[in-house]
Amino acid sequence: MNLALLFDDDFRSPGRAVLSGRRLAHLHSVLKAAEGDRIPVGQVNGRIGEGHILRLDDREAELAVTLDSPPPPPLPLTLILAMPRPKMFRRVLQTCASLGVKDIWLINAYKVEKSFWQTPWLTEEHLRENLTLGLEQARDTALPAVHVRKLFKPFVEDELPGLLAGKRGLVAHPGTATRCPAGLDEPAVLCIGPEGGFTPYEVTKLAEAGCEQVHLGSRILRVETAVPVLISRLYDSCNF
Repeated sequence: MNLALLFDDDFRSPGRAVLSGRRLAHLHSVLKAAEGDRIPVGQVNGRIGEGHILRLDDREAELAVTLDSPPPPPLPLTLILAMPRPKMFRRVLQTCASLGVKDIWLINAYKVEKSFWQTPWLTEEHLRENLTLGLEQARDTALPAVHVRKLFKPFVEDELPGLLAGKRGLVAHPGTATRCPAGLDEPAVLCIGPEGGFTPYEVTKLAEAGCEQVHLGSRILRVETAVPVLISRLYDSCNF
């Protein structure tokens, strides 16, 4: 936790916030914090600043909060991701939040098992938890939006063209002729398939909607590896 992310219900009054649970445990066990210490804090979808620890015990920490700096700018990227395996889904969410992705679309595909959609990690509570962990790691406050679409064809035909308006569309697919571009200075929509990739039919539908097929070379990567590799190749996050 490089930054304690504060939600509206953490504030007891303007400029005063209380931490408990996981964040309090982090103060005690990792930061070895004490009354009088100052820690980095940020308000969800707001500014970043400093929290002065006024009181610290086993139940809660009371902070005097000053928020005076903007969060890092978001990446101009819309990520369309075939629903990953639950065991890696939470890590992918955290990675996306850490890298500055703010618009995430989870879609179905032929090789996505039906059971993946039953995972508790898709509940609002768990989505917020994992996105929060990613934001805290990167010292960011802007909570990403996560959209769930369980029908591939209606999404690609009815919604994807609108998402692509004014943006460069890319679909990562091994074996294609075009190498993934690097260092983009324009907004983009990136589509990443499930383990085993999109089917030829799915790639064709994505291409018809306006997505260019690109590859990362001869190596086949797991989704949890491909996501940060593709994003970091497309954008130098230090410039955003």
